Amino acid sequence: MTTTDRHFLFLQGPHGPFFARLGAMLRRAGARCWRVGFNRGDRVFWPGKDSFIPYDGPADAWPRGFSSLVDRLGITDLVLYGDTRPIHARAVEIARARGLRIHVFEEGYLRPYWVTYERGGSNGNSDLMEIGVDRMQQALRRAEAELPVAPAHWGDMRQHVFYGALYHAFVLLGNGRFRNFRPHRAQTVREEFLLYLKRLLLMPAHWIDRKIATRRITNGGFPYHLALLQLEHDSNFQHHSGFATGAEFLSLVVEGFARGAPGHHHLVFKAHPLEDGRGDQRRQIRALARSHGVADRVHYVRGGKLAQILNQARSAVTVNSTAAQQVLWRGLPLKVFGRAVYAKPQFVSTQPLPEFFRAPTRPDGRAYRDYRHYLLETSQIAGSFYSAPGRRQLLRQVVDMMLAPDDPYRALELGTAAPRQQLHAIN
Repeated sequence: MTTTDRHFLFLQGPHGPFFARLGAMLRRAGARCWRVGFNRGDRVFWPGKDSFIPYDGPADAWPRGFSSLVDRLGITDLVLYGDTRPIHARAVEIARARGLRIHVFEEGYLRPYWVTYERGGSNGNSDLMEIGVDRMQQALRRAEAELPVAPAHWGDMRQHVFYGALYHAFVLLGNGRFRNFRPHRAQTVREEFLLYLKRLLLMPAHWIDRKIATRRITNGGFPYHLALLQLEHDSNFQHHSGFATGAEFLSLVVEGFARGAPGHHHLVFKAHPLEDGRGDQRRQIRALARSHGVADRVHYVRGGKLAQILNQARSAVTVNSTAAQQVLWRGLPLKVFGRAVYAKPQFVSTQPLPEFFRAPTRPDGRAYRDYRHYLLETSQIAGSFYSAPGRRQLLRQVVDMMLAPDDPYRALELGTAAPRQQLHAIN
């Protein structure tokens, strides 16, 4: 199949203009592209009027509508960001049955310096779930000997939050055409917009709070374990964790720490960088710590970068956060409770949680370095969805990968994978 025979249908993407830039480059390569929009935010960030297809029907009619679009437009490729929100999950099921190529973007498994591009599924639905480390090591015989080096500075969190607020503002204020639109999260569009706006306004205060808490911990002189928290509404938590709520995980961790950790050890809960306060984690943690008699040994750090506080940690626990990759890169013991692409037997502990806090087993560092190298040669692409320089760097590589006949993992095994870019600082 030539590029001119490729017909791409985009569904919902990351907030901001990335999908529009991606579609424009695919068209320059000779492919045809359309975008299905479900709300005003989707419309604003896809400037091509003739290639924008509004869907304003009810949710239960979407599978039929999607199938009709595939037939009418001769779609060969489906492009989406995340594969678990209902409209995406239904489309993926139909696309897979029809033999379409399914291109899935996600935040980087090795974030923040890379983004994820896979075929068929991501996170718990990724092909990585079935690829063992021995197979990765075999494929790496064809790879470059040197690993890409991450840049010293990378800044797109403000852009991420800005585009999120802008997107929800468009949906809130101009969504009359899309009366049947319902967000895939529990909050209303107005609530989502206010949460993004609140986060933008409180960034300076949160920075001060985070600095004080981090300094108290790093200068405390006590050994500590780190609990990596996630967004309760994030699809990776909802679909691949086994927990109904984040509070269940908090309770499990505090109880395990109280039962197993030595009396001089502390526990630090690190909030997700995009935590927006829709649930008061700090108050829940304080209440749990008091009930288990460890209130003076449990701490909470609001968002921010992980490296400073992780560098002195003894171990880490998480549901299935991608931040755990930084734990493994440092050779620290790790306990996970959900499905994750890095949850290989060589890396994560199988100990009961109290025993893990008492004397955690370490990962196989050499095997993890091979695993990380494998990801950087396959699904992890240098760049960013949200900053303009990051998008440019991402587009230099990903369009050729999408047009290639083989998915990134298969391409490495066959020796057809394109050389990977070295990273440069992106601000």
